Amino acid sequence: MRSYRRHPLLVPALLCAFAVLAARPTDAADTIDDSGLSAEVARLYEDAALATARYEAGRREADTQRARAQRAEALLERQRQEIGVLHEDLGRIARSQYRDGGGMPVTAQIILARSPEELMRGQHVLSRTNLAVNNAIEKSRRAEARLAADEEKAAATWRELDRRSTELAVLKKDIEGKLEEARWQLQGRADAAVAAGSCRGAVRLDQPPSQFTTPWVAPVETYELSASYGSGGARWARRHTGQDFAVPIGTPVRSVGAGRVARVSCGGPFGVEVVVEHAGGYYTQYAHLAAVAVDQGERVGTGQWIGQSGTSGNSTGPHLHFEVRVTPESGSAVDPEAWLAAREVNLG
Repeated sequence: MRSYRRHPLLVPALLCAFAVLAARPTDAADTIDDSGLSAEVARLYEDAALATARYEAGRREADTQRARAQRAEALLERQRQEIGVLHEDLGRIARSQYRDGGGMPVTAQIILARSPEELMRGQHVLSRTNLAVNNAIEKSRRAEARLAADEEKAAATWRELDRRSTELAVLKKDIEGKLEEARWQLQGRADAAVAAGSCRGAVRLDQPPSQFTTPWVAPVETYELSASYGSGGARWARRHTGQDFAVPIGTPVRSVGAGRVARVSCGGPFGVEVVVEHAGGYYTQYAHLAAVAVDQGERVGTGQWIGQSGTSGNSTGPHLHFEVRVTPESGSAVDPEAWLAAREVNLG
């Protein structure tokens, strides 16, 4: 499946941006015209794509934080083990002093010493013992304080991680819910147009500036391939005449190359469809649409949005039916995947 080519965004800005997106209102079906509804779906489609990209960025950041937290846990465990060793050392020193009666008083050492050298050695041993005890106690105290601080920091990291993940998921779900509702409103109007056998007219979508550097592109940006050219099935009289792209309702559909709109139709088994004529005598068909964004006779450029995908006509679910023909009518189709591959557009 293809993925959106978007620049990574900083995670700290995610929640603010999400809040703006989620707060945008959606209009009811009876208070918005066709053009407004199509534009609303297109906008929500982009919002949902942005939300998904930011959600995934948040997930990646969460994974990074989780790894940090796990490393911190490992360090904490080592700290606990070191403190355990310190406690054992202190216990050993305390037991030794208890057995020795806590060491002899200085006066007794002076009286019992057989020479000044023996007295000095005894004082040196005592001094070293006291120093070791004091150092061990201080080291244990510092280690325990550091451990407590690090444990609180680790716990705070896990709490923040859970909070951020929950908020990102809730906001993403809210945007996708609004998009799904608007998609089916758009599809309902497409079904009404097909039933009447009359198109409702082109809707002008505010699409982003074209950045294509190749003369040919795929008809949708993000997709999964479904029924292919020549495949069999009960839904087709003979063989499938095109390539199906499984995409949600409202997905912007683009002209695979420059050309002229040869036909816009809203009836029959293909439902809402657009046929574009290209140089060299080839025609491309875009069928089962929910809306069209061009008029018959209009010139279109490579990658220009010409409609929005749907499930109108003889369709079992949302997808784009794409055909390449040598005439504008059915019955002259060629393999669209091979045709695009010959123009350096590889599907997959």
